[in-house]
Amino acid sequence: MTARRSDSWRTEGLEALCRALLTLETVDEAALFLRDLCTRTEIEGMSGRWAAAVLLDAGLPYREIHERTGVSTVTIGRVNEWRRHGTGGYRLALDRIGETADG
Repeated sequence: MTARRSDSWRTEGLEALCRALLTLETVDEAALFLRDLCTRTEIEGMSGRWAAAVLLDAGLPYREIHERTGVSTVTIGRVNEWRRHGTGGYRLALDRIGETADG
């Protein structure tokens, strides 16, 4: 059995997708791209997870986040775990969104 590298999720396909995302310049362009790429359910799921991350970062409790977003408390818990102990992607985006809002 071959040991899996911890970064095995970083495939060439993911790299190509990330490069495509980086070409988008506006919220409207990103929305159009995501709508073509994803199902409505996938978009709703990702949007809900992002909303949960923002509200968790603001210190709201799981129950209130669930009431505001409809995201399950189990998913909120997973988002919180990745927000706190993941690869840093949530933190990077949250910090940059905060910088944009402050500036």
